[in-house]
Amino acid sequence: MTVPADHPFVAAVTPLVAAMGGELVPPEAAEGDDVVLSWEGRELVAVRLPHLADSLDHMLAELERRHGVPLAQLDRRTKQQVVRVLETRGAFSVRHGVETVAGALGVSRFTIYNYLNREARQGPPAADG
Repeated sequence: MTVPADHPFVAAVTPLVAAMGGELVPPEAAEGDDVVLSWEGRELVAVRLPHLADSLDHMLAELERRHGVPLAQLDRRTKQQVVRVLETRGAFSVRHGVETVAGALGVSRFTIYNYLNREARQGPPAADG
């Protein structure tokens, strides 16, 4: 059996799985850590989650696509925003996460730590209201 791409549930979860860097596989091909999703009592599809290191690479590639230029070409303020997004997504809990992000942004590890510390000192942005 193949993954039924035309099923509404599969169509609904496909963008989420892609955003995570995961892969949809047939339920019978599911392995140990795969998550099998059911619809109306029938196993429909399994999600193969990426390894954490692969997830970081996927996040960086997605941010680069979103900005339309290599991350190293972004201005300082935008790089700081990218670091905030990555921190929220847990990028710095991955081994060598700071080094990987620094390389992608074309800055030093020290700069990444400064961006993170600056955010911690200033706190989250105030809500408009």
